[in-house]
Amino acid sequence: MALHKIADFNPDYKQHFNGREIKGLDVYAGEEKIGSVDDVLVDDGGRFRYLVINTGLWIVGKKVLLPIGLAHVNADSTRIYAQNLTKAQAEALPEFTDDLKIDYDREEQVRNVYRPAASMPQNRPPVTGAEDMQNMPATTSMVADRDTYNYEKEPNLYNLSEQNHSSLKLYEERLVTTTNRQKTGEAIVSKHVETETATASVPVEKERIVVERIPGNAEAVVTPSATNFQAGEVARIEVYEEVPEFHKEAFVREEVRVSKVVDKETVTAQEQLRREELDVNVEGHPVVETKT
Repeated sequence: MALHKIADFNPDYKQHFNGREIKGLDVYAGEEKIGSVDDVLVDDGGRFRYLVINTGLWIVGKKVLLPIGLAHVNADSTRIYAQNLTKAQAEALPEFTDDLKIDYDREEQVRNVYRPAASMPQNRPPVTGAEDMQNMPATTSMVADRDTYNYEKEPNLYNLSEQNHSSLKLYEERLVTTTNRQKTGEAIVSKHVETETATASVPVEKERIVVERIPGNAEAVVTPSATNFQAGEVARIEVYEEVPEFHKEAFVREEVRVSKVVDKETVTAQEQLRREELDVNVEGHPVVETKT
């Protein structure tokens, strides 16, 4: 499971600390100040998994990871107590950098340092040296691999409790439905010109002159006085014909309208949701009152 810096996961993370800032809080091991909180790492579900501790002058500015289950957040004194954390452990922890990729192998290096301390009773004095650490028994939660491991296997390292983390609000996963408008394509409507040969026929009229000579009647004799032999007599007849004219004209053949319509459909998704619950362990017969 991936880990995220709390501000990257939720920019409004301060609301989970009643508006207060957890970064910068002093970190103590017993009565000794060992550094301050540099950042908080959460998993994909928003659950607190590690505090990034800047050890300052304790180990010359080394940043290390502290599992949230081993941290006691004291909201009244604005302090965080690292339970059973020793200098030998801090020196043995891999150094955390902002560009470091936190994967299963890196977390195993961190867990292997803390597992002996996590198995100790809380009223047992903390170990003080590397030799004592080597003599600590390994916990059964170490039996895991990258395919089956989850944080719930080691509640001593990762569980939040009302006693030690009262100021931290528990995260819970919920299925959030949103819509993301994204471009899936586009339609381009354009025009182009096609050329074709058109043939048109039109009837035209042409006038022509017809000269018809009709033989006279030789038996019909006229007197010379009735004749008019005169040269230069002209008969004028105008002749017309139709001349075809062809030209092109443009007209609207059809109109194209382009528009969009929105089709709605319901998409159903199923996810497994998880939430964190509080485990309250008591000894004897104390009166425990739970307020909601």
